[in-house]
Amino acid sequence: MNILIVGSGGRCHAIAHSLSKSPLCTRLFLAPGNAGMASLGQCVPIKDTQVDELLSFAKENSVDLTVVGPEASLALGIVDRFRGEGLRIFGPTKDAARIESSKRFAKDLMKRHSIPTAAYEVFDDYDAALSYVKERPFPAVIKYDGLAAGKGVVIAKNMDEAEKALSDMLLDSRFGKGKVVVEEFLTGPEFSLLCFVSGEKVYPMPCAQDHKRAFDGDEGPNTGGMGAYTPLPFITREDEQFALHGIMEKTAKAMVEEGCPFTGVLYGGLMKTPSGIKVIEFNARFGDPETEVILPCLESDLARVFIDICDGNTPTLKWSSEACLGIVLASKGYPGSYEKGFPIEGLDKVEGTVYHMGTALSDGKVVTSGGRVAIVVEKAPSLSEARERALSDIGRIRCGNLFFRHDIAHWAIDGR
Repeated sequence: MNILIVGSGGRCHAIAHSLSKSPLCTRLFLAPGNAGMASLGQCVPIKDTQVDELLSFAKENSVDLTVVGPEASLALGIVDRFRGEGLRIFGPTKDAARIESSKRFAKDLMKRHSIPTAAYEVFDDYDAALSYVKERPFPAVIKYDGLAAGKGVVIAKNMDEAEKALSDMLLDSRFGKGKVVVEEFLTGPEFSLLCFVSGEKVYPMPCAQDHKRAFDGDEGPNTGGMGAYTPLPFITREDEQFALHGIMEKTAKAMVEEGCPFTGVLYGGLMKTPSGIKVIEFNARFGDPETEVILPCLESDLARVFIDICDGNTPTLKWSSEACLGIVLASKGYPGSYEKGFPIEGLDKVEGTVYHMGTALSDGKVVTSGGRVAIVVEKAPSLSEARERALSDIGRIRCGNLFFRHDIAHWAIDGR
């Protein structure tokens, strides 16, 4: 088959890496891809939001399967367009993708179908939102209703932070004109449960946990994720069963009942609170960086899995029992402003796997081009060994403008 992957980050590199090993894959197109993905297939200079151009390319190049990585493409209705032309594409429709593109849609859906989540209210008026926050205890969770590239959630510890967040979202329209969702603050370890979904049929992947804070000890600003790992020893078999049956399957059924059935990967961002597991957020696609530690554990043919989900068949899913851990290398200054163009050397010396997140080629050399630059992934019999291997690998990489966390999986390894 000719396969097209839409996207360019570490998540898409991991998908491309898995698909490149499939005997079903004849040619792999990557739109737009990145410096690391270029060795796996043909990079195509089409952005993930250029739906018309992507559709034309797929038709002209006899693409048999398209896999969508980023949420922006889904929110634009790329799946609807491709399906309308009779093309097989892995991902949810625009209506189904609202479970990520609209926080309000997701929260209202959970409320209607008794899916456990934090209490909330929705506002489009700054003064009304501010008055509500003043009456509530801190911290306050303030979320922009639409897509905001992972930057639309603020956990305000005091009134000053809440006022700034509400001003950014409602008065200054920092992420666009929209509403905000104000939620109660929940406590407990967060974890991610990604599932392949086809209508009411739900097939779980191994649970994973990512680390949002920039620095060791969960200090510093929130990022898109500084590392991830699987398995999670603090998530019991009972926890997994409730998350699957009481949340993910229930949500898939709710989507069918409401006329927007989901096909693709449904990502449950969950929290194990003192009062039970609750939903923090849903995403309508593979998570990043969780994908980079989950897919290396998949021993089945990923291309066949994608086809089975698209065609409504039951996929074969076989998972490795090994631990897998990844550490993100980020540009100094991220998630704030940062410089680009720093050469990266020693990638060929890494013994594990490197998935490129924000890299480019300049004069034949790999250089930094994003906030999160790459993720170094290792598999091992235990998480502690996987972390040791990943840190050893990072020691082989040379670049003058990168930082990383040393304590990925601290909940599991260090018990804190």
